Amino acid sequence: MNVRYFKEYSSFLNRDMEFKMYGHAGTLCLVLPCQDGRFFEWEDRHMYDQVSDLIEQGRIQFVSVDSVDLESWSSYGDSPSRMQMQENYVQYIMNELIPSALYKAGKPQDEAMMVLGASMGAFHAGNFFFRYPGRFKQVLALSGLYDMSRYFYDGNIDFNAYQNNPCGYLSQMDPAHPYIPQYNEAQAIFVVGQGAWEHECADDLRKLAGLCFHKGIHIQTDFWGFDVPHDWPSWERQIKEYLPRMC
Repeated sequence: MNVRYFKEYSSFLNRDMEFKMYGHAGTLCLVLPCQDGRFFEWEDRHMYDQVSDLIEQGRIQFVSVDSVDLESWSSYGDSPSRMQMQENYVQYIMNELIPSALYKAGKPQDEAMMVLGASMGAFHAGNFFFRYPGRFKQVLALSGLYDMSRYFYDGNIDFNAYQNNPCGYLSQMDPAHPYIPQYNEAQAIFVVGQGAWEHECADDLRKLAGLCFHKGIHIQTDFWGFDVPHDWPSWERQIKEYLPRMC
């Protein structure tokens, strides 16, 4: 497997940011880590080994990025600057990381991508997909939360908080919004188990599914069994199930 490491300065975050790329050809997939996770998390968890055949066949390649969750979602006592940091992270990914990764992958700057994540990474993946459907034509979100106001806001919901809460902004979206046909042209798969530690994520996915239904947004929502917990072995099974259908 072709693996490359990079460290590049971000003007949005005022620091060097690290990332790794895996593979040599195929769909470029952005991978977001779990809460407070690092760019090497999925490699350490042997997640790429689960789909090594797809990588070696040149069907998919991954760019695995760092989070800044410790300064945003996990920094509970620091509002509203924590949501400014989250928005800065979004702008870093969209305006610095992605153009760099596309160039390194030898792809045109306007080529559509896939986005993938589990747990907090699934929130990030869903948020990127719903905010930027012109960039992301595929999303696979595993065990995510999508109404951040239920768990992470302290009552101070400014514009940065609003635009990083999918259930919040989707609930206000005009059914005639031009993003909706783009969502419906995409392959959007949202998955959750119903076992240990999945109750809140399953509730949030039901809420997201209901919002999308009422807005005419077509997403696939799959609820796995009561023996499927919020844990890495579940996500291993799920990427092996879904990624071969997506690349």
